[in-house]
This record gives sequence, C-alpha cells and structure tokens, in this order.
Amino acid sequence: MKFDKKDLLLYAITDRSWLNGKTLVSQAELALQGGATILQLREKHLDDEAFFNEALEIGELCRKYRVPFIVNDNVEVALKVGADGIHVGQKDMAAGDVRRLLGPDKILGVSAQTVEQALLAERNGADYLGVGAVFPTGSKDDADDVSHETLAAICKAVKIPVVAIGGITKNNVLELKGTGIDGISVISAIFAQPDILGATQELRSLCEELVK
Repeated sequence: MKFDKKDLLLYAITDRSWLNGKTLVSQAELALQGGATILQLREKHLDDEAFFNEALEIGELCRKYRVPFIVNDNVEVALKVGADGIHVGQKDMAAGDVRRLLGPDKILGVSAQTVEQALLAERNGADYLGVGAVFPTGSKDDADDVSHETLAAICKAVKIPVVAIGGITKNNVLELKGTGIDGISVISAIFAQPDILGATQELRSLCEELVK
C-alpha cells in the first residue's frame, strides 16, 4: 500500500480493555466507519496464535476500508499476515533491524521522545514517528511526558511525518495546533467511548481543523 502522511491524520490504536462483551473487530470497524485513517493492532498479552488470528481478521477489515493496517511490536505476525507495516517502541527491536526484516516497502513507525531518538529513527528507515506522551495518559505505563516544545522541535528536525500520542482527547487536541504534527494517535479517546462511531467522527473533524 502506498503510504502518505495524510494516512496519519487520525491514527486509532486498539485496546481490548473496553470490549464490554463486544469483539475487537466490531469496535475496530466502528472506528474505521467513523473516519480513522490508519489502524494499529496493539496486543501486549495475547499468545501468538490468538494474535495472529486477530491480525488476519483486522487486516482484512482495513483492506475493506482501504486504510493502512499496522501491527504493534510483533514483526513475525506482521509479516505472516501481510500487514502494511509495524510500529516499534524505544524498548523494542532497533528500527534498523526491523527495517532489514521488513524490506523497503512496508511502513515502519517508531516511538520517539527526544530529537536525538527521532533523528536516529529517521536515519534507520522509519517512515513516521509517534511522539509522546503529549498529555498525561493511563493507556501506556511506559510513556514519558514530552513537552509541546519538544514535540515542535522534533517536527522541525525530521523530514518524515510525526503523530502525537498520549492522553489526547477531543477537549485538548486543538492545543497541539501549530506544533507541526501530521495527526494524532489515540486509544481511549476512541475505544473507551460508549459511542465509538460518534467519538471517531468528532475526532476526525477536529483533526482536520488541527492540521489546516
């Protein structure tokens, strides 16, 4: 799939904490219907077989909606299911090693908290950066705070697109205007909401205002 920075406008990351008897696939579909422009499957506690089966199903869904499908962390599963790409954190496999395994055509996203990390990820073949946490967050235990000044400095330092992540909600998203980001990445602002479709639609329209 040809990757464009516009794909990063509203980046939805799955979380099974809020299934409430529903399936992750049905929730992911609501997010896609609501206007998520890219979807990442993030599973920290599923065994490989369950992760693989879920990735197959959600990958198919993303193809139906013509939205890039990213797998968090697990290169093997990403390659096996033919995902469009993978996202790795600073504590996961080094970006250069991931790029060698993926080849040149898959999307590689890398988390960064500093300008140095961002420049290194770019040199090692990252296609985009996820930078955060830009607000306090409960979804990721390991996310360090990143000031909006640092976020803007990272956007200025690299040529690849940047998405902000961490604690972003419909109420604070426009505070990021002017930092230079290409989009936002959210978990609970979509998947913890009782109306996933409506929450995604509202965020999508705010994102369009954000990057104007």
